Amino acid sequence: MPRYHTLGKIPPKRHTVFKDENDNFYYEELFGTIGFDGMSSLMYHTQRPTQVKSILKSYDVAPKIAVSKNMKSLKLEGFKVAPVADYLESRTCVLTNKECQISLAAPTESLCNYFYKNTDSDEVLFIHKGAGKLRTLLGNIDFKHGDYLVIPRGIIYQIEFNDADNRLFIVESKSPVYTPKRYRNWFGQHVEGAPYCERDLHPPTELETFNETGDFLIKVKKQDTIHEYIYAAHPFSVVGWDGYNFPYKFSIHDFEPITGMIHQPPPVHQTFETSAFVICSFVPRLYDYHPNSVPAPYNHSNIDSDEVIYYVDGDFMSRNDIGQGSVTLHPAGIPHGPHPGTMEKSIGKKETFELAVMVDTFSPLMVTKEALKISDESYYKSWLNKR
Repeated sequence: MPRYHTLGKIPPKRHTVFKDENDNFYYEELFGTIGFDGMSSLMYHTQRPTQVKSILKSYDVAPKIAVSKNMKSLKLEGFKVAPVADYLESRTCVLTNKECQISLAAPTESLCNYFYKNTDSDEVLFIHKGAGKLRTLLGNIDFKHGDYLVIPRGIIYQIEFNDADNRLFIVESKSPVYTPKRYRNWFGQHVEGAPYCERDLHPPTELETFNETGDFLIKVKKQDTIHEYIYAAHPFSVVGWDGYNFPYKFSIHDFEPITGMIHQPPPVHQTFETSAFVICSFVPRLYDYHPNSVPAPYNHSNIDSDEVIYYVDGDFMSRNDIGQGSVTLHPAGIPHGPHPGTMEKSIGKKETFELAVMVDTFSPLMVTKEALKISDESYYKSWLNKR
């Protein structure tokens, strides 16, 4: 996210001596991306962040693939994913390719007895149900229903839930997650006409500094493997930082829909982008205002991308028999569109109250074994006329 932010205490000049009131050094760390050429932040620690005491174990968490070359439209009943206490163990990957993983999760307990760092991917956590606090080495962010939490790769974090009833839709991206380039001018500022602006993007505001030594367990994900490290210093030892590389939240309820005289194509709903896929937000909005407009989307073929939609709330006007937490996959190469009767039913309607998240990937998605456990195997036939 190309926006400067600072929190806590920092020296007036980078890469210079910085000490506390007792003449103890603060230890500088560059937290950067793309080989010192991408976005970065400079952090200042009370303890050296490099002190590894031991490495406990490593274990594979790669998704188990059931269908590697999928050409079947699928509907997954996401709320059938069982609640699991542990935050990481609750993640159920349902769709994946070499650039991303799409998971569902229903953690019942906070992640507070260890720390987590994903070095493979940026993470986008969509909060369908639940509320709480994301705690990171760069500060904390309160979250609730409808929030996207964008967590860059390498961020060490914990997550605190207010209660046990939580549902998350998670996208992990091997390439950085940005706000769409077309929403920004050549300085990086969001332009007039973008469906949200900087006021809607919320970086950390609460920096907690722990000047402690001991045994601190960090689970590090790399190459679809979890490595358990014991560090000698508390990971949240940062007294201050500044830069462009940090977690933030954006509420789907702050997305300002772009509407028109006739039906607008999916790119108007785009919220985030990567080099390998886009994320879009469908929100309550007025329908098209041409007197003969057809509000339901036209039939279309995704020749270049697989389309995934996670249904959050409301009545999705182009679908029959879709409930909260459902996930649909419409693979590239075959047409899809409104279910029978929904196009006709949409004519004359003035507004919609649907809420959904869409992920369009530029490479085909593979279907996992866990996905097949919650799949409606007859979904691909749901466009047949009823007799």
